[in-house]
Amino acid sequence: MKKYSVLCILFALLFTSCNAKPKPVKTVQNQMKNVSNFDASTKTIHVFVALCDNKYQGIVPVPKAIGTGQDPANNLYWGCAYGIKGYFKKSKEWKLLKTQKLDKIRMERLVFKHISKNYYLVADAYDGQYIKKTTTDFLYSAAGKLKDTVKINKTTIGINGNAKMVAYIGHDGLMDFQLNENFSNADGKQRDAIILACISKKYFAPHLAQAKANPLLWTTGLMAPEAYTLHDALSSYIAGGTSEQIRTKGAMAYTKFQKCSLKASRNLLVTGY
Repeated sequence: MKKYSVLCILFALLFTSCNAKPKPVKTVQNQMKNVSNFDASTKTIHVFVALCDNKYQGIVPVPKAIGTGQDPANNLYWGCAYGIKGYFKKSKEWKLLKTQKLDKIRMERLVFKHISKNYYLVADAYDGQYIKKTTTDFLYSAAGKLKDTVKINKTTIGINGNAKMVAYIGHDGLMDFQLNENFSNADGKQRDAIILACISKKYFAPHLAQAKANPLLWTTGLMAPEAYTLHDALSSYIAGGTSEQIRTKGAMAYTKFQKCSLKASRNLLVTGY
């Protein structure tokens, strides 16, 4: 792992690269749900965000103000300008419908509606010390083993395994811990997936293949998993773009904000197995 720490110094602007000495990870028992009664005319994108956490995650430390995994409002991956909440709230493509606190692990949930398409986006901010549960919830959802619904006004939408797409945002905890859970597909349905985390293709591929999910966008190297990449990739996805078009849109956003070449971004952000 030492070579990753060296690379992180070279990529100083990428606040959340991976450290050689991972911090301890706390876990909780998954409580599986299988709720499938929802409005099938709606489509949902469910985003799982492991809040950046200097104390509990194996990351190169970021400033304390943005690296406390129990403070979503100021967290690098959530409340900051390029966090999921900070960025999507300012988007002209999405309208925020609901904000709620769920429990001590899922500290905040946002529900957005696309302005022109029948798509909803549900984003959950997980306490950073529960990154392992964030990861397993994402993978159980990708496999269709964990399903749930949310009622928005008079509409019930599907989340977790009832979503059309699931996305993981944050540190790649699989560099720090192993998973022994079974993520085999439970219902024969294929869900699309985006994983914005360092070297996510290498570490997530065995589990995502077991879940029979479709990896539309994941990474081959170190990266800053900020919201603009997801946002622009979703713009193409909702418009019916191909996997390559979705990849290109995500890469263009990454190039713009990270000020790197498009070639470098396309080498980093890839699609498929």
